[in-house]
Amino acid sequence: MGDLHMGVEAEAINDSSSDNHSKRVDIYPLSCYYFGSKEAIVFKDETLSDRINRMKSNYAAYGLRTSVEAVILVELFKHPHLLLLQVRNSFFKLPGGRLRPGESDIDGLNRKLSRKLSASEDGNETEWQVGECLGMWWRHDFETLMYPYLPSKAKKPKVCRSAPNSSL
Repeated sequence: MGDLHMGVEAEAINDSSSDNHSKRVDIYPLSCYYFGSKEAIVFKDETLSDRINRMKSNYAAYGLRTSVEAVILVELFKHPHLLLLQVRNSFFKLPGGRLRPGESDIDGLNRKLSRKLSASEDGNETEWQVGECLGMWWRHDFETLMYPYLPSKAKKPKVCRSAPNSSL
């Protein structure tokens, strides 16, 4: 199991250690970051049935939909907190999104994080640190539930979502 180190004086991961199972995750105080607001993102679908129909047509055109969502930890009141984005005042989600065809997880996550979390408009100056993948979820049909495994009955999954550890 890895160590969790909080505070401004946290050091980088020590790659010279011989134990590969001992990973160190550095998290920094929330006060080190600037938070503002951006214009709301317009949603393509008004209802769940609209979303399912769009997913079906996209699957027919492009195949498996891959997406990536960042797990970003920050420290507040000496406890780790997960950074989430609020959507339509109704639910929260991890920052990230759908990958373009042929785009790697790291490139796609950098693009999405720069667009959604960067203070500058172009997002080019932001340096995101993308770590190891913490989990993958699968959707084997056009439904809302995702599974942390690919069910054996699923011959052609519809959606794959990965969640790497990232830091600001």
